Amino acid sequence: MIRSEDTICAPATAIGGAIAIIRVSGPKSLSICEKIFYPLDKTTKLINQKGYTILFGEIRYGDEVIDEVLISFFRSPHSYTGEDSVEISCHASSYIVKKILELLISNGAIAARPGEFTQRAFLNGRIDLSQAEAVADLIASTTKNAHAVALNQMRGGFSAEISRLRSELLHFASLIELELDFGEEEVEFADRKELKKIIINVKELADRLAISFLIGNVVKNGLPVAIVGKPNSGKSTLLNALLMDEKAIVSEIPGTTRDTIEDTIVIDGIEYRFIDTAGLRETSDVIESLGIKKTHEKISQASVILLVDEISDSAESINKRTDAIRESISGTGKRLIILINKTDLAPSNQSKLTKEIRHFDDETLLFISAKKKSGLDELRLRLSEVVMKDKLNSEGVIITNIRHYESLMNVSESLDRVLSGLDHNVPEDFIAIDIRQTIHYLGEITGEITSDEILGNIFKNFCIGK
Repeated sequence: MIRSEDTICAPATAIGGAIAIIRVSGPKSLSICEKIFYPLDKTTKLINQKGYTILFGEIRYGDEVIDEVLISFFRSPHSYTGEDSVEISCHASSYIVKKILELLISNGAIAARPGEFTQRAFLNGRIDLSQAEAVADLIASTTKNAHAVALNQMRGGFSAEISRLRSELLHFASLIELELDFGEEEVEFADRKELKKIIINVKELADRLAISFLIGNVVKNGLPVAIVGKPNSGKSTLLNALLMDEKAIVSEIPGTTRDTIEDTIVIDGIEYRFIDTAGLRETSDVIESLGIKKTHEKISQASVILLVDEISDSAESINKRTDAIRESISGTGKRLIILINKTDLAPSNQSKLTKEIRHFDDETLLFISAKKKSGLDELRLRLSEVVMKDKLNSEGVIITNIRHYESLMNVSESLDRVLSGLDHNVPEDFIAIDIRQTIHYLGEITGEITSDEILGNIFKNFCIGK
């Protein structure tokens, strides 16, 4: 439910710092704050303050001083929300923050809901919907690349692309619909060759943006990497070596890892989520069987599979396990890296196994010693190359949001129908319907076409003060 007539308030900073900021936005922001704030200069009136000014004074409850604060003023429409807004900088005592919020609410404000400030910025035309979603991504970013992608989207890089596509389609849709009004006179306003050219260009860009989701999702959420293999092949040792921490229990007893263990590291600005799994083997142990079942689940969720084998194994047994993994990930686009571990125990076997182990052009075969940490730099390099291959196919704007991806896929399907209709002389009214449908899907991305349900799903995941 939209509460545009209400003035909302909420803490905008997390607990734990020295200073807290309380944000107030809405038509009565200044008048409410004036009831509890006493400026150092007693002749100053809050209601008369210009935007982008700061005052020093006290927050009081009757004669009781709650805190000395700084108050920043933002006048509509030149504020984050597009409304009159106030930000109160106080000391970060939980009592002080709570007391100031109580005073604001008792004087007419109401508590903000998650994402309500950003929602108002969208509804007041300060930002579009894709930029609003980028705000949440920017707050949640944990790597340089995730920050850069979110910042570009928040500044309107993605929105500009979508708006350009939409305006071109709107132009031709209007011409085709104008033809329908003069149907009996057989007047052609839209050049069919030019229309087809535009449709192809729009579809190519929509497809390119959709493909960029492969790298965008990695940048935003990290690359899931499953470490799999037979028991006691060194999977947990490898995880500990990559993390440079004793995260997993290492034992010579096969089947030690019964559950999945996960942790992350950042390599070249990309977060990698490593998942150590239970060893793959036939077993009658109920608990170990559950762990092996989870291993197969993690393989299905991962983008990269690290298959760990031992250098003392035969090429036949390694190939058998590799073929089984290949079969399970066939057609999924997952990358397979075959790691022959424990090279420090039998280095002479490396040359023979290199010739006999089967691996394809899109796979990688590496010899490592997780215990001695040899070969790990090469492994990190190959993991970076996995991301870079996708990145090279995603020039320019990168999308990170599944909602945008789904809309772009719908755009592509609608334009396929338009192109088919043009090739087969389908009546203009059917072509116009498909173009309008495409325009609708593009509008869903930026929020030009939206619903309360979509807004609710987006903003419920925001923090309270944003």
